[in-house]
Parts: sequence; C-alpha cells; structure tokens
Amino acid sequence: MEYNKYPAIRIPETYSCLTGWKSIWEEVARAAKNSNNDLIVMECYQGVHLDQVIDSVRASFNDVLVIDSREAFRPEQEITDLTYPDITDDRIFGRLTSLEMKDLLDEELTGALLNRIRQHSGMVCLAGPGALEIASSIDALRIFADMARWEIQQRMRRKEVDSLGLRNSGDPFETLYKRGYFLDWRVCDKVKRKFFDQIDYWLDTNDPESPKLISHDTFETALELTVSQPFSVVPFFDPGPWGGQWMRDKFDLDKSAPNYAWCFNCVPEENSLLFDFGGTVFETPSINTVFFKPDELLGKSVRRQFGEEFPIRFDFLDTIQGGNLSLQVHPLDEYIQNEFNMSYTQDESYYMLDADKDACVYLGLREEADGQAMIADLERARLNGQDFQAEKYSESWPAKKHDHFLIPAGTVHCSGKGCMVLEISATPYIFTFKLWDWGRLGMDGKPRPINIERGNEVIQWDRRSGWVKDNLINRVEVLDEGEDWREERTGLHQLEFIETRRHWHTGKVQHDTRGTVNVLMLVEGEQAIVESPAAEFHPFVVNYAEAFIVPARTGKYSIRPFGRSQGKEIATLKAYVRDSNNH
Repeated sequence: MEYNKYPAIRIPETYSCLTGWKSIWEEVARAAKNSNNDLIVMECYQGVHLDQVIDSVRASFNDVLVIDSREAFRPEQEITDLTYPDITDDRIFGRLTSLEMKDLLDEELTGALLNRIRQHSGMVCLAGPGALEIASSIDALRIFADMARWEIQQRMRRKEVDSLGLRNSGDPFETLYKRGYFLDWRVCDKVKRKFFDQIDYWLDTNDPESPKLISHDTFETALELTVSQPFSVVPFFDPGPWGGQWMRDKFDLDKSAPNYAWCFNCVPEENSLLFDFGGTVFETPSINTVFFKPDELLGKSVRRQFGEEFPIRFDFLDTIQGGNLSLQVHPLDEYIQNEFNMSYTQDESYYMLDADKDACVYLGLREEADGQAMIADLERARLNGQDFQAEKYSESWPAKKHDHFLIPAGTVHCSGKGCMVLEISATPYIFTFKLWDWGRLGMDGKPRPINIERGNEVIQWDRRSGWVKDNLINRVEVLDEGEDWREERTGLHQLEFIETRRHWHTGKVQHDTRGTVNVLMLVEGEQAIVESPAAEFHPFVVNYAEAFIVPARTGKYSIRPFGRSQGKEIATLKAYVRDSNNH
C-alpha cells in the first residue's frame, strides 16, 4: 500500500531556497552589505549544533569576530536553582515554565558581550540561544536557526544536545526530554514569537550536512500557502517495549528496528512541516503554522479557547504481534492545571484501525472492584515484583476493526495486545500515570516509571462496567444518509471537547469547516481525493491511514474515492473542536 512518509507543501518557482554553507553565507554577506550591517545575529533553537554553525561562519568570513551567546548565560548552578520549581525532582513530570530567555541570561555578562560588539570595528556574528534577546537593542541582520522536535530528540539520544545554559548532554534521555518539554522549548518558542517580525532569514539545520536558508518573506509565503489548503505534517515512528509489527508491514518502515509502537502523525507541536522548492526540501516545526497563522488554521473560536495551540492529536499505537500498553489513567483538568501548569488535560479515545481476532481493550473498573485493594495490590506489585492481576480490577472489552472506545480523563484504561489504535485525543501527550506495566523493562533496559500515587488521586472510581458500556463504547449514531453515503457520530464523550464524524461513501461527500480546524484520516479504502468546490486549492490526494489537516479558513470542501478506490466504499473519520452553535 502507498503511504506518504514525507508530505510536502509545494512552493512556487518564484521563491528560492539556498543549500550549503557556502551559498548561505554568500547570501547573508550580500544582505549585510546592502543593509550596511556589520552585525549578524543568529538565534539558535535548543538542539542546533552551534559549534558547527560557528565553524561555518569562521570558514566563510575573513576577520570576523564570532561570539557564542552561551557566554552570557547565568552560571549553571544559578540556572539549576532558578528552574527547579519547573523541573522538580520528578523523573518524568515538571511544570510548564513561565520563564523567558532573558531570565536565563546574566545582566553583567550580557552587558560585556554588547560592549565587545560595539567596540569591534569589523564584522561580528553573535550566534546561539538568546542571541536575539542579547542584541535586541542593536541594528543587525537577524537569522533564526530553527529545529524540529523529533530531530532534537534523536540528538538527545545520541548525547549531542545540552539543555539551555547547561553542559549536560550526557544526562539520561528522559532528563533532557523533560527539560525540553517543560522549559527549553517553551523558552525558545517565546523568543521565536517575540522577534518574528524582525527576522530576516530562517535556517534549517535538521540535516547538518545540508543546511538550507530562506528569506523571511519566503517563509511567510510558505506558511500562507500551508493554511490555504489541506496538508499533512511529517509522521515519525518509534519503537517501544510493547510495540507491534502492523505499521512496519503496512508503511514499509525500517526493518532494523525491533518493532514500532508509536506514530505521531498529526501532533503539530512535535511534527515537522516540509516546504518543497523544486526538489529542495526545507524543514520547519509545524507548530510555526499555529504560532504565526492561528486564525487561518485554527479558526477564531478555537484560538479563543486554546490560544496558539493545536488542540487535536492523531497518533498510532501498534500492539499487533506486540504486548499490552501500560494500565494507566490521565489527570483531570483541575489536577493538570494545579500540578503541571497545563491549561487542559489529556482526554483520549481509541479508534480501532485494525484488530486481531482476540484483541481487547481494558476500560473502566469491574463492578465488584475494591479501590483500596486495587491500590494495595498495585503497590505490592511495584515494590516486590509480584504480578498484578489487571483483569481482577479493570474490565476487559473485545475490540474489532472500526470500534471506537472513548476515554475521558480519570478513566483507567489500556490497549491490549492485538490492536492497531488510532488515538484521537486532546494534544497533551505525556501526562500518563502508569499504574502497572506488566513487569517489563523499557527500551533502555530500566523499569518504566510507575505513578500509582498520582493515579490514585485522579481515578474516577464510579466509572465501572455498566457505566462504561453505556457511555464509552461504540456510541455510534447515524446522523444522516443518502443513496451512496452515511454520516455517523462516533464520539467523543460529552466530558471531552472533541467531536468526531465518520462518513461511509462511494460517491462525493460535502464537508464544511464552519470556521474551525478539521483533522481527518482515511480509515477504510486505499485512496481519496479532497477538492474545493470553488477550486481554491489544488486537489489533495490521501492514502489509507494518512492523517491530514483542513485549515479553518478552507470552508467548504469535498471528499470522494480516488484511484484504486473508485467505485468502492471508503470511510473517513473527522475530528474537530465541539461547538454546539456551529455543528
């Protein structure tokens, strides 16, 4: 089957993208000369290989003074103390920071760097994180070296990345990731947004051997094109201790990995967006579209509710020929706000893209389950290595293809083995309190973190078998149908803000964003085509299991079978933020 692992937005030929340090620095030198600037300021997102950038500058310019912005950071112990309330001692969780880049900089050291810049008579390049903040009062040519989250994580695993203001690349991946998620990426994003209108060029160094540069005008044009049509972000795949084999076989993935557990295929905070300049591909974090085109992408009502955040997440969980996920629960809104400074919680649902004959989902508690006894048994299992009998406490439900299980926060749940899950959820994705992990180790050979205490604080003990059956399993309602189509509501639960619609059809079905972003996937059939009734965007072809975004500004669009699916029945699943006034 076809599956596009590298979807890209095509940029008109009138716009260009430079490749290679030689071409990049020639363009920067020309622009600096034309603007009569002797100062180049390059802001580097956390994860950029700064030493490589500095080496390229020194190799390309004669008599250039290169200043590393890290020289202006506070001493490491000060940064550790300052950031402790957000980082905490917890192995996994922290608090979303309210700190900004200027809080990490030392005022005296910053002043000394500025004096060096002002006193130098030739060209100066100030490069690194915080460079824009340090030189905010000085006229300069400004470049932003951005970095995709997935590439940052790969560099963390290879011990190539320091946290902001620290020399800690040798720390465990989970430590680096936690600082990134709760602190570093938030701080860097604030810089990006604060200085957006002052940036002259955007630099892509995700492939360190092939850096790419585009002008700010080109970058803005590319973002405008993105939100003017349906598009997909770049999916990424990762193995896990419970991972399966379905995605490897269906999507032709690298055979060297032991399994594939996850696929983040529509999580703009994590995924990348590709711009195709006649075969030269520029990579940028897809969250930039949310930051800089929020009304066009999200719609004004969604933006009012969530700010510049993308609220809907599509991802895959593959346990076919794998194992059970951890038995887990997610925090309630008040808990996640108080404990982690997160504005909304990790409501979820499991849509069965495929399932083995004996597949199951653990969801809710058995009617006779004793909560105190359950917590006591979980603690004994964690402390003494004893087995925990999950079936004694959590209800197990058979799962088959196209079933939809709804999982509002506070509900004990777990995908069993034999499931290919499309998870349609709110965007927060790391706030999982694992109660039991079947006695296994993580991919790093260490026990995975268990959070029984936190779980016990948020479990909704009244969500038992009868309630779950009536409220959370296959709440399918036929809304309308015609000769060759049927529209169904499949969820989510009224406690959750996401609504889903499934359409079965052999002909064309009309859709309307009604001013709010739509996220869709082809869940049955090989191919479909998305079209504009008014020809306002080029027809967009999607393959089975590919997630795609239809921006709020799109308005009316249609979907019909295409290619090998013509004349056959297909099904799409659409998610959007529930709004009783519009839907």
